[in-house]
Amino acid sequence: MTEHVLNPEKWIDSYADYLFNYTIGRVNDVEVAKDLVQETFLAGLKSAKNYKGDAAERTWLIAILKRKVIDHYRKTNSKKGRAEVRMDYSARIDAQGDWLEEQVADPFSTFENNAIETQELGRAIHSCIAKLPKKQALVFTMKTIQDMDTETICNELDINPSNLWVMIHRARTALMGCLNQNWFQT
Repeated sequence: MTEHVLNPEKWIDSYADYLFNYTIGRVNDVEVAKDLVQETFLAGLKSAKNYKGDAAERTWLIAILKRKVIDHYRKTNSKKGRAEVRMDYSARIDAQGDWLEEQVADPFSTFENNAIETQELGRAIHSCIAKLPKKQALVFTMKTIQDMDTETICNELDINPSNLWVMIHRARTALMGCLNQNWFQT
């Protein structure tokens, strides 16, 4: 496995756009997305001593950002924010990028893992995925959960990238509706 080193002076040029695009898709608010990316960079600087070099710098920053997004939702909607789903957890030591949230210390995070809610949300998500049309569920799982690249999925399923993104969008919309009905209701 390749050892990676942090290069904070290049983070903004190298990762700001990627992190912003990742965030805006999750929070749907430009100002909040900008704030979360800034908080991610600050938390990365403050927890740089905890970086082990096992994962790429961008992957490590995304792990921090995921926690920031979770914290954001925890503050705005207590059930949604506390729910960190571990649907495809890999216990392999060499699994680069798998649930790096466990390896990243974020001194500003007030997130507390509630195992029961996490398990319940995991079951709710799996149940909602099972209600999707088969091909949508497969595409969503391959792209979002298994983190497969677009080209591999398109080749495997004999679809074009436009079809893939349409199916992912429809799956996400259906999943959000299903989760809003079955999970986020208080």
